[in-house]
Amino acid sequence: MMKEIFLADAEATDILAARFAASRPDRAVVHLHGDLGAGKSSFARAFLRALGVQGAIRSPTYTLVERYPLDDGREALHMDLYRIGDPGELEFLGIEPDTVALWLVEWPERGGSALPPADLVIQLAIEGTGRRFTARAGSPTGQDWLAALPPL
Repeated sequence: MMKEIFLADAEATDILAARFAASRPDRAVVHLHGDLGAGKSSFARAFLRALGVQGAIRSPTYTLVERYPLDDGREALHMDLYRIGDPGELEFLGIEPDTVALWLVEWPERGGSALPPADLVIQLAIEGTGRRFTARAGSPTGQDWLAALPPL
């Protein structure tokens, strides 16, 4: 299953991210693909904001991972793996998978098998003055999530 939409501006990105946040499953892994500047961090930031994350939502470009507490006591992770040289580096981040409700992973191909498999694979691409957004299910959970998503 796949959904595709053109995002004309930042507001359209925020609205779409809020729809994904509102319908997210109990546990989810989202792999975000796209060139530099394609909007991966903007989508992740809007998603986290829609989940109720307060305060600064920092880019994990240099820290590799930013952690955000959720209302249920678990956490959401926003990861940017652009700067890692080897998937083995992820072992040193101290991630406890059982406490993670949501993984938002930029540049997941650099994490290889050290990452959990994706429920959703999102591709963002610059198109004119906006972005082309494509979401593809990577698991049965992802299929159910896309099916439950309000119309785009």
